[in-house]
Amino acid sequence: MIGKLIGALVGRELDRRDGSSGVKGAVLGAAVAGGLRRLGPLGIALGGAYVAKKAYDRHRERQAPRP
Repeated sequence: MIGKLIGALVGRELDRRDGSSGVKGAVLGAAVAGGLRRLGPLGIALGGAYVAKKAYDRHRERQAPRP
């Protein structure tokens, strides 16, 4: 279940780059979830780290002073 959630979050992050439609993100998220499950705990850790880094970068962008 955690793998599916992380797959959905990774799909959302990948789809945010182009912002065209949610279908692409959903399909990529499903594919990523399957790949992460095959890698086992390492895959879940990698997917979680990717999502956490993206969230951290977005937080830093919001906190940065704007000229």
